[in-house]
Amino acid sequence: MKVYCTAEFKAKEGREEELFNALKKLEKPTHEEKGCVQYIVMKKIKNKFAEGSHFGILLNEIWANKEAFEEHCQMPYIADFFESQCISDTGSAQEWNVNLLQ
Repeated sequence: MKVYCTAEFKAKEGREEELFNALKKLEKPTHEEKGCVQYIVMKKIKNKFAEGSHFGILLNEIWANKEAFEEHCQMPYIADFFESQCISDTGSAQEWNVNLLQ
């Protein structure tokens, strides 16, 4: 059964492009993973018809099943991204929110 992941990221002040580009680099290797159906990195744009709150950068993922998603999360390049950009004090992410849906 397919699973869907949405992950929001809020960049530290003045580091939006750095964070966006770091996430964009994950697209190519992720698309090559077994079980990846969709993996798209997007950023919020201003529009008077879409004024909801948001962290600013979104990952929209579709995986063949929960096991494929869990394998993805353990890939070295994903673990490295979270360590260097989210957990490290020198990273570009201020906040993040990852959700898995069915």
